[in-house]
Amino acid sequence: MRVGFVGLGAMGMPMAMNLHGAGLLAGAWNRTPAKTAALAAETGAPAAESLAALAAACDLVVSCVSADEDLLGVVDALAPGLRAGAIVVDCSTVASSTAREAARRLAAIGAAFLDCPVSGGTEGARAGTLSIMVGGDETVLERARPALEAMGGSITHMGPVGAGQAAKATNQIMVAGINQAVTEALAFGRAQGLPMDRLIAALEKGAAGNWFLSRRGPTMIRGEFPLGFKVGLHAKDLEICRRMAAELDVRLPVVEMTLVHYARLPAASAEEDISALFRLKSDMFKKGGD
Repeated sequence: MRVGFVGLGAMGMPMAMNLHGAGLLAGAWNRTPAKTAALAAETGAPAAESLAALAAACDLVVSCVSADEDLLGVVDALAPGLRAGAIVVDCSTVASSTAREAARRLAAIGAAFLDCPVSGGTEGARAGTLSIMVGGDETVLERARPALEAMGGSITHMGPVGAGQAAKATNQIMVAGINQAVTEALAFGRAQGLPMDRLIAALEKGAAGNWFLSRRGPTMIRGEFPLGFKVGLHAKDLEICRRMAAELDVRLPVVEMTLVHYARLPAASAEEDISALFRLKSDMFKKGGD
């Protein structure tokens, strides 16, 4: 299988490296050519001159881009080079309706599409242990499985095209709630004068224990926010969740509250890890507000 990769960001670059490690990476394209050149220098995988050229050289193309319109633009640019039976695997986070539109456009030229959003942050991308939620035809999934297994530790078929993105939206709502709960609780604990290292050690062994508390708790109480998942990207994802909920005539309190709280962070926080919300929660106890 010859696999191409589109979108060498914080998640995409290590995912592409894992495809190289599995002997699958046949080339890459990125909006910023310097990143493609760096990948080519390290792996020997050619930097494609265009998306159509990348498509022509590959059996399967993985995309990992930032927004809905980016994905549709990538699909349209790949299309002239895709042969019948080629597969596009999208690991971006977009709306289910966008995934279905991408699949429709590719089906018109005889190519297949899987929406395969991922969870696990940059740590999971580097380790190749991402949780991959898949929407699309099961026979196409089986053909794409070698590439997915190179990037993820868990691959779950959720249903037809769009179901992977619905599962990812569910994940992002849960991440918002966990972020809210952990940052608020630790800010409260600090305001109570508790020894924070010992508090985290006690909490993670009980019913409140979770990945975010264990991985981000020790750093946030030191005022450090190592990047795993950007505030700006999570806010973008929660806007998708908001639109999907609105289609069902529902407003989700966790989504609405988290978007308000992210907007209250300094503008520079958009590039920081979502654990930076701890700053806002800590400020509550200084100002006596919500």
